Amino acid sequence: MSKHKLMQRMAGVAGVGLMALLPMGGAYAADKVKVGLMLPYTGTYASLGNAITNGFKQYVAEQGGKLGGREVEYFVVDDESDAAKATENANKLVKRDEVDVLVGTVHSGVALAMAKVARDTKTLMIIPNAGADELTGPLCAPNVFRVSFSAWQPAYAMGKVVAERGHKNVVTVTWKYSFGEQSVAGFKEAFEQAGGKIAKELYLPFPNVEFQPFLTEIAGLKPDAVFVFFAGGGAAKFVKDYDAAGLMNSIPLYGSGFLTDGTLEAMGGAGEGVMTTLHYADGLDTEKDKAFRTGYASAYKAQPDVYAVQGYDAAQLLGAGLAKAPAGKFDKDAVMKAMSAATVDSPRGAFSLSKANNPVQDIYLRKVEGKENKVVGVAAPKLADPARGCRMN
Repeated sequence: MSKHKLMQRMAGVAGVGLMALLPMGGAYAADKVKVGLMLPYTGTYASLGNAITNGFKQYVAEQGGKLGGREVEYFVVDDESDAAKATENANKLVKRDEVDVLVGTVHSGVALAMAKVARDTKTLMIIPNAGADELTGPLCAPNVFRVSFSAWQPAYAMGKVVAERGHKNVVTVTWKYSFGEQSVAGFKEAFEQAGGKIAKELYLPFPNVEFQPFLTEIAGLKPDAVFVFFAGGGAAKFVKDYDAAGLMNSIPLYGSGFLTDGTLEAMGGAGEGVMTTLHYADGLDTEKDKAFRTGYASAYKAQPDVYAVQGYDAAQLLGAGLAKAPAGKFDKDAVMKAMSAATVDSPRGAFSLSKANNPVQDIYLRKVEGKENKVVGVAAPKLADPARGCRMN
């Protein structure tokens, strides 16, 4: 071989090697999907943000570290559950990091601001928790998807249950803020449709947990039952105070599932027998749920909750969209079309999406037994949020 040809061949080999080392070269870059996780990692809702993240990454790991055959690159922002910082944080992910999809969040106020950024920039967004009715109602958009619930769904299902159990007069109690008010409205709609009457709606400022005056008023009103929306530490305290006031045995307590999800340990047994409605429950006894729970416990040395399920399903939905899209450059329209048509094989049970991109799903009736929210039955099968005010453009 001549010296000239030998040098040409060596240059060619070196060129191939160099291309292999370039991380942003050719098909490698095109095959990646850039996921922006905007969730709370500090503050009151940190445990929820971590559970959602764990669930999302668990599904990706089960697919060999890919979604729809594409490598996943994460960009993470702690939203601190601070609505005032939400627009800036979302814009960082969209404009600085150029993510293909926004995944977030827990706090509805933050999610509403995120959704505005997503709509204005036409960025794909998946909501793994925030339940504000507006997100799949008047603020719906073709590029905004939710894999959790609307505030209306579990509350409406409980309105049906309470009426079916023969209760006629009910007092409602919640914090005076959007999600609490929307939960009461959903409950009231179903309960009154079935002939029930709301004796009184009681509200206290968020995050006030001075419940005693309200418990005294409930005792005086003597309703057939009480429906509440509380979550987190406030939920645990309300149930403990309700029990301590001697009301648990005389006036049955019902609530959306957030009342008893992640709070039973703090209740110390006070919640025994309380019935709630939610799109997930302990003891579903399906192969999918058993595999999910086993995998989660193995990976994170903890038991999964509804928030982990929602993170898992956010990844599943994105994966379903990517699997149907053409290879190469991220084709948002093709991904969105496939996501809208997908059926997600969730640990909660399979669900599809409504025209507003909100889950059409079973809402379970659960009963507190020890430290579990045991499934009793299906309170409302394949329940779709009415998506009032949604006009897809």
